[in-house]
Amino acid sequence: MQAQALSLGDAMRRGDEHAFANVAARGIARAQRAEATRALRGVLPTLRADAGFVRTTDPVAVFGITLRQRSITQTDFEPAKLNYPTPVPNYTAAIAVEQPLFNADALLGRGAAHFLSRAGAAASRWAVIDTRVEVVRAYYAAILAEHEVTTLDAALRAAHENVRQAEALVKNGLVTPADALLASVKAGQVETALIEARGRAATARMGLAVALGTPADTAITLPTALPSSDAITALARAARSATTERVRADVVAAQLRSKAAAQDAARAKSLYIPRINSFARYDWNAATQPFAGTRNWTVGVMASWTPFSGAYELAELQATEGHRQAADATREGAQARAQLELAESTVALDVGLARLAIAQRSRQQSGDAHRIVARKYAGGIASIVELLDAAAAETASRLGEAVARFALINAVAARQRASGADLSAMTALDGVPVAAQSNPNEP
Repeated sequence: MQAQALSLGDAMRRGDEHAFANVAARGIARAQRAEATRALRGVLPTLRADAGFVRTTDPVAVFGITLRQRSITQTDFEPAKLNYPTPVPNYTAAIAVEQPLFNADALLGRGAAHFLSRAGAAASRWAVIDTRVEVVRAYYAAILAEHEVTTLDAALRAAHENVRQAEALVKNGLVTPADALLASVKAGQVETALIEARGRAATARMGLAVALGTPADTAITLPTALPSSDAITALARAARSATTERVRADVVAAQLRSKAAAQDAARAKSLYIPRINSFARYDWNAATQPFAGTRNWTVGVMASWTPFSGAYELAELQATEGHRQAADATREGAQARAQLELAESTVALDVGLARLAIAQRSRQQSGDAHRIVARKYAGGIASIVELLDAAAAETASRLGEAVARFALINAVAARQRASGADLSAMTALDGVPVAAQSNPNEP
């Protein structure tokens, strides 16, 4: 039973899950989400529990421990006992809660981390779109390579038939031996081209496996031919006329990074603002075990201000301002690049449509010409050179039409990418639906 051919939809799904760029982008996005969670440290409360044990003869420590254990007696004030106390054991335990009340740098840092987390998610979506473009190119490149092998294989069989026909005509004295030699030379050229095409087909399959993120899996069953010219043309015209109001995910990511940089610059300025934090704790001191004895409690509020700490604040101001300028320039560059790529994709679609139409006419005309010359040669009114040239022209035109189909498919994929659209619409070429990626929203 023949294995089912891999569809474009299946290829996209494999790439979405396993492609190296997608896996890396998901990992980066996950790390940036974790950074946003880490930034909560300066906003949410901290709960801490401590326990320990000491045994000492230090006079001050012994008196303090005895007092904390609520075991002071009158005899403890005797000078000899104060100066030379016996060793005292003490189990300490504490539960403390610290709640930030106003830490401007933590709040602004949390905002910057949140924007970076969203930027990571947008970059991950863009990696999927980028990968799908690469999968489309590699998928149809592999099919094109197989088509080239099939076409050249048929051309080689025809070339061998031309050789046999020329040799038969030579025996009958209708043509010179040169005709048979020329036909044999042409057959050798076609055979060389076929060998090269088989090599390209093998590497194209490897390229597809790498694009899918499964480089060891090159035993892939592919469709036997490229989609029809009519199907590709219809898809290209639909892509050409589609609206492009959405914001590309890479532009969204750049915009969010710009906002994160601005927030981080504000955080650096807030380092000059005092911090206010509160705390509450219970303490236990006992001679026998932790969390025994009488409990003590303490609550308080503390304000701290560090107007100068070795020029650290100044360095943070300068660094974050530089990052903000770079992020703003990157955002503007991403927006300009998106507009340029959209314009380029429009031109590529127009050129691709015209090229395919010309290639279709050429293939039809070359086929008709080859048939006419073949009949003339069989009747002895055309030379072997004319026959071989006509056969080569038909083969070249068939390959040229396939290349034109491939180029137009790539142009459609580039158009979808340039407009920020999901490439799942391209599965109309094989009729297999793909789960659509959510469209990136403006920040």
